[in-house]
Amino acid sequence: MTGEIGSDACFTDRIEPGVDELVVNVGPSHPSTHGVCRVIVHLDGEVVTKAEPVIGYLHRGIEKMAENRTYLQVVPLTDRLDYVGSMYANWAYCRTVERLAGIQVPERAEYLRVIVCEMQRIASHMMSLGSAAADTGAATMFIYAFDQREKVIEAFEELCGARLTYNYVRPGGVSFEIPEGWTERVLQFCRDHRDGLELMDRLFFGNVITRDRMKHVGVLSPEDAVAWGASGPVARGSGVNWDLRKHDPYSVYPRFDFDVPTGSNGDCYDRARVRLFECYESCRIIEQAISQMQPGPIRTPGLPRLLAPRPGDAYDHIESARGALGVYLVSDGSVRPYRMKVRSPAFCNLALLPLLAEGHMLSDLVVILGSLDPVFGEVDR
Repeated sequence: MTGEIGSDACFTDRIEPGVDELVVNVGPSHPSTHGVCRVIVHLDGEVVTKAEPVIGYLHRGIEKMAENRTYLQVVPLTDRLDYVGSMYANWAYCRTVERLAGIQVPERAEYLRVIVCEMQRIASHMMSLGSAAADTGAATMFIYAFDQREKVIEAFEELCGARLTYNYVRPGGVSFEIPEGWTERVLQFCRDHRDGLELMDRLFFGNVITRDRMKHVGVLSPEDAVAWGASGPVARGSGVNWDLRKHDPYSVYPRFDFDVPTGSNGDCYDRARVRLFECYESCRIIEQAISQMQPGPIRTPGLPRLLAPRPGDAYDHIESARGALGVYLVSDGSVRPYRMKVRSPAFCNLALLPLLAEGHMLSDLVVILGSLDPVFGEVDR
């Protein structure tokens, strides 16, 4: 196939004369793209010579919409960013509002935020591992991972009545007190979840087919991970020991004892297995948080429904399931943000796809894209 690629010319370079090359659109409706992502793939036979991600198919203008909402009304919009990690987006936004308005959050609310966000990390990683298994044809692992995720979702449904978009973390605290017996059920989940993780580790990561499909595929060096602004399991899979909970600690995380799992090869296998090991550490954090949490208020008392922070700006970030998630807010002194900007780890990690895919087979491209764990509500915003 030679010449210019029709309407896609704005996304692709002109193909050199005399060079036979096949150009294939993967997505945006194909399930292997993990959402509404389109990848323009240049192929030499079945070998990828170039892969260009094209985003924007899920753009909803959330950052712009925030300018016409009050600070509290923006919280449900953040649920629609990383929609498999909504608790994190709530928290990152609320921390920035609290920094901007000088709000002191009660200690019990901080513990509840940690508990629900570590549970959200587990649910998100189960989604990632399940889809990674589906990408390699391991349907059984997909079912096992989603069974573990469902237990977290049921706990969230009991807590706040929602299964996907929770609107739970609010400026100044959280929206609801935990139901009676909820912490005991969460602790039981943590005990059971460890057994599930061991089973999945043997079933999937110990499988020779998984190793053949994922090892030495999509190798990312530590230097490239840092240079490209990668974070979360994508960077830690390459051995970059960087986690905001440890290295720029916030909330009550300094009170907990936990480790930061890292990989050594920087391939798809290490990125996926880091997510598995992070679930063990999330269980440790949840158990410590529940044991340390004391009775008290869950919201800052006397906080007005219409917040009007002082004129100025603020930035805060947290460690989400995909990496460093930050929110920047500008206030003009009114009850609505003047400007909002989200620093999306999924967006930064997705930028690595052209680098990682080149030279691999088309079937490997699907595995590499899945190993980056993109969520396009957060990519497109």
